[in-house]
Amino acid sequence: MHDDRSITEHRLRRVLGERIKPAVYSGALPLTIERWDAAGEPVPVAEGLAAPYGPCAVGEEWGPAWGTTWFKVTGTVPAEWAGRTVEAVLDLGFDRMMPGFQCEGLVHRADGSEVKALNPYNDWVRVADRAAGGERIEWYVEAASNPVLVEHRPTYEGDRLTSGDRPLYRIARMDLAVFETEVWELALDLEVLHDLMMQLGEDEARRYEILRAVDAALDAVDLADVPATAAAARARLAAVLAAPAHASAHRISAVGHAHIDSAWLWPLRETVRKVARTTSNVLGLLEEHPEFVYAMSQAQQLQWIKTHRPELFERIKKKVAEGRFVPVGGMWVESDTNMVGGEAMVRQFLYGKKFFLDEFGIETRGVWLPDSFGYTAALPQIVRLSGSHWFLTQKICWSQVNPFPHHTFRWEGIDGTRVFTHFPPVDTYNSDLGAAQLAHAARNYREKGRGSRSLVPFGWGDGGGGPTREHLARAARQRNLEGSPRVEIETPDAFFEQARAEYEDAPVWAGELYLELHRGTYTSQARTKQGNRRSESLLHEAELWAATAAVRVPGYAYPYEDLERLWKTVLLHQFHDILPGSSIAWVHREARATYARVGEELRAITLAAQLALAGEATAELVFNCAPHARRGVPAGGAGRPAAAGRPVRRTPRTGGGHVLDNGRLRVEVDGRGLIVSAYDVAAGREAVAPGGAANLLQVHPDFPNMWDAWDIDAFYRNNVTDLLDLDSLEVVADGPDAVTLRVARSFGRSRATQYLTLRAGAGTVDIVTEVDWHETEKLLKAAFPLDVKADRSASETQFGHVYRATHTNTSWEAAKFEICAHRWIHVEEPGWGVALLNDSTYGHDVTRDVRPDGGQTTTVRLSLLRAPRYPDPETDQGAHTLRFALAPGAGIADAVREGHALNLPERVLPGAGPIAPLVAVTEGAVVLESLKLAEDRSGDVVVRLYESLGGRAHATLKPGFRVASAAETDLLERPLPGTALGPASEDGSLPLTLRPFQLLTLRLRRT
Repeated sequence: MHDDRSITEHRLRRVLGERIKPAVYSGALPLTIERWDAAGEPVPVAEGLAAPYGPCAVGEEWGPAWGTTWFKVTGTVPAEWAGRTVEAVLDLGFDRMMPGFQCEGLVHRADGSEVKALNPYNDWVRVADRAAGGERIEWYVEAASNPVLVEHRPTYEGDRLTSGDRPLYRIARMDLAVFETEVWELALDLEVLHDLMMQLGEDEARRYEILRAVDAALDAVDLADVPATAAAARARLAAVLAAPAHASAHRISAVGHAHIDSAWLWPLRETVRKVARTTSNVLGLLEEHPEFVYAMSQAQQLQWIKTHRPELFERIKKKVAEGRFVPVGGMWVESDTNMVGGEAMVRQFLYGKKFFLDEFGIETRGVWLPDSFGYTAALPQIVRLSGSHWFLTQKICWSQVNPFPHHTFRWEGIDGTRVFTHFPPVDTYNSDLGAAQLAHAARNYREKGRGSRSLVPFGWGDGGGGPTREHLARAARQRNLEGSPRVEIETPDAFFEQARAEYEDAPVWAGELYLELHRGTYTSQARTKQGNRRSESLLHEAELWAATAAVRVPGYAYPYEDLERLWKTVLLHQFHDILPGSSIAWVHREARATYARVGEELRAITLAAQLALAGEATAELVFNCAPHARRGVPAGGAGRPAAAGRPVRRTPRTGGGHVLDNGRLRVEVDGRGLIVSAYDVAAGREAVAPGGAANLLQVHPDFPNMWDAWDIDAFYRNNVTDLLDLDSLEVVADGPDAVTLRVARSFGRSRATQYLTLRAGAGTVDIVTEVDWHETEKLLKAAFPLDVKADRSASETQFGHVYRATHTNTSWEAAKFEICAHRWIHVEEPGWGVALLNDSTYGHDVTRDVRPDGGQTTTVRLSLLRAPRYPDPETDQGAHTLRFALAPGAGIADAVREGHALNLPERVLPGAGPIAPLVAVTEGAVVLESLKLAEDRSGDVVVRLYESLGGRAHATLKPGFRVASAAETDLLERPLPGTALGPASEDGSLPLTLRPFQLLTLRLRRT
């Protein structure tokens, strides 16, 4: 037989694109269009409906960046269309290649109720399945002219304060038309078969069977009258579409989904509208297609719908009850997991799962987190303690260097907890269910021979409209189709149950899921990160003192509602494009203002509780909210501090500079303002490597290959400028309690002023760095070359720490050239180490080198500031204050203690006398992470603890109140079976044993 394959394939593509798809709509009649442009921010629906509309026409420009235009469309169905399926096609000027990143619309009826959304692949509205003729159409389209910001070029369109006023879009089409159902079905038949053919080998008989059937179907099509011949053409395809899949075909669980970033290239207020638009489309599909199942994550987004679109929320509740609209994820938002603090990560699950339980009676069973930029090794324990059983992500497939070895596996966290995990091998969370993507999933699946199934989330995300009727049509055709994986639309829980059943002994991956990409997110938008860290600290402080006052002070009312509202605000801003610094300028401008308001409210709550506790003033009290005693004041208590210790002495340094000595540390600062010696007196050890200088500010070029705000590429290290030029070196405080040196430098268009302080009795050198930053595409680091032979570093993470190699033996280790740490990072030799502490810095790098003297220098650097230009061209420009500290001779326990101390400062108030802690813990390795009253308003005290050193710990919990009963709970504060802990002694003390890095939540019922 002659090979005419390419001719038929070309014929198919042309006929499908130029004749069949255009014939889906016939007899188009223009609708009458009117418009009203809302000034400023979006208006309520009632205002949009009542607005004064003016004339408008197809082809007319509309919509400056971030504007809203309301269109009124009216028309009448012709009598001759009676019995036909009629739709309106409302094209606002869409670019079909960018669903979710351009204009969008929501169609309303005259009474204000929603009809459906308009998106690039969803620009139709059904008028009637069988028109009677004469139906009157009157709809109102709320159209958002969101600018296109996906080109990865610097732009000022990312903030309404700096965007232009030129129209961005042009109305393309607003018609009534007959929807030719049989033509639409034919188009889907041919599309599915064409795409499947392209995935089959040229030597496979199945490919040619399809080819001949397609050829015959095209012969049956009258190109001048496609609707009249569509059924005949479809009949010639029926046999190849009915051929069943192979018994061994890969099985795909297709889950309807619309990944919607809670903020990214649009502000939070636009996400409120995006989720409403998408949900209106989804509800329509659910009502029309009984096989369809839709999964929605992020409780915050459902809360927005409940608040702003209550009628949609009521429809959602009905579909949830049917089991077809499926809440997933269990978190308040799809948060970052690298930088979110431990307690905040707990609250993501507490408030997320509580929302689903309260609103729908649903206990979510899994964690749906497809798009975060790497996953902390602390997460498996948190997932399991939240009552969840599985974890799903997609993002690790983006890693640049090392392909991840599993798609289905058990993920083991720092404490040994394991959670069943799946990475969909389709490598997207916005699948179109096309044959190419399904074939990729089957080929890519790494568990062949042990597992046989994977999950595919399908639907256009980020405001693209979610799943479409075309997606469902593809799923139906490929449910059992020879040459294709088997496709079944079902819930995520159903997939995980089946996957676990067939692969119970899945392999284990221990430790973090490090994304070998987007490492710059540990540093970009420093003010956002600082706002998050300080808000987390202030929330800890406010809850501790408010709980103490609620138990101790008659009449004091614990501020449940205020604390929950503030927590949810902070949790929202931990979304994986806000906290990582990868959103537009508008998002971060609002975030800065929000953090300022949160801080004011939390400081007021703290002050009110402390004043209630302090009583009549007789002396100054120091309130210590840190989980360790300091200056003689107990953790969680207040009192008069003990003497600080040996005074600090300052003497001139030979060759210039100063020597500071407090008996524990002797620190030399040379004439350049650099730390050239940090000597641990008790250990007789020098921290700074010979010939090195610590606290050395360095500037690198920072122009990654693509993702500006997201990425730091390894080649940045090829060029570095050490900031050695000195403007001034001054003594600004001179003991005996503290000595502070002021070091000022200018570089480029910027200036850095550092305050180096050694305090009496302290084991740290405190460094406050004020930077007036006006660089572009630069990276500022602070380097500490240490005389320590360390093969690994320890970085604090949620409820513990993780170790990472300092060498680059393998590509896996080399890829971790920028790492995340919370309050501290630590390197050590056996018996002696050094910690670097910080108050808001997350990005670090650790390298090692061997000196000519044979010793090893381990250099730890903090990433202080970046200056990417996309998506915010003014990222981090302006003034910053960053605090970090060097702790020579510190062990892990010292790092834990000093890290908390730096982030949880003392507060001084007048008071009557000491205030005992509400709850005390005897063992230093066990850290009291959170102290609060129970969410159910019962008045029970909730205590969250964790083992911080990575070893077994025996501790005693000493409540400062009478305890009727105690029990271990999950993160939702529900007692776990068999965990009642009756008081072991008359004073109510509770003995505890914790395994390494164990997280323990206790609920104490008061008598």
